[in-house]
Amino acid sequence: MNADLHCHSTMSDGWLTPAEVVRRASANGVTLLALTDHDEVGGLDEAIATAAEVGIRLVPGVEISVSFSGETVHVVGLGVDHRHPRLLAGLAEVRAGRDGRAVRIGAALEAAGIHGALGGARKFARNPALVSRAHFARHLVASGLMPDVSTVFRHYLARGKPGYVEHEWATLEDAVDWIHAAGGIAVIAHPARYRFAEAELEALFDRFAACGGEAVEVVSGAHSDAEVLRFASVARRRKLLASRASDFHGEKESPVDLGRCSPLPPDLVPVWSRLE
Repeated sequence: MNADLHCHSTMSDGWLTPAEVVRRASANGVTLLALTDHDEVGGLDEAIATAAEVGIRLVPGVEISVSFSGETVHVVGLGVDHRHPRLLAGLAEVRAGRDGRAVRIGAALEAAGIHGALGGARKFARNPALVSRAHFARHLVASGLMPDVSTVFRHYLARGKPGYVEHEWATLEDAVDWIHAAGGIAVIAHPARYRFAEAELEALFDRFAACGGEAVEVVSGAHSDAEVLRFASVARRRKLLASRASDFHGEKESPVDLGRCSPLPPDLVPVWSRLE
């Protein structure tokens, strides 16, 4: 089983269309793929149709933005009914907040001397309802102001930098509730990326468990070998299902291509064992 259960298309901040994501995954030997765009399920019908054409299994998914302890945390939903009204209503609320955040980021960058950033970011966003920090970063790179996206984040878009703005996303409880209402499994995405002290990370998993969360991304494109071992231990201790994911956005921006992650430690229960 070559499972990749977290990636993005042009419906959020990926570089490839849903169909292109599926075809690339198939070419890379992926047999089970989840498309999990940020707060958006609009690309899933295209992905499902393309998966049927190329002969791989497509798991309908989504990645929901959550505010927790002053940080943005991402919760992936796997195996969701992407037409479920409760999920759709919740995602619409989150997306409505994104537009206001984009306007504030543009204003903050304008004050820092970077003019026209909002308009530039919107040109990179194929889905106008989802202008993200990644789109601002791509504009700054294309404008020649920064060499790459990661440098833009370090200098302008990370917490404490001129283009960073605070924003309240969904609650952890709401995100898990929407996923469960739609028949899905809730997964904490790339936990090593969050700037939490150990006590805060334990508090995140405590609340996740309390609201019925089931799984954690043990293997992620963002995780080092040591971090895989760390979150394998978390999965064992908390009896969580384990997920494997590249978090692929595009060839230029992702450290791991679709289907090219390390395998899960063999003693863990893979999340795909619970997906119908």
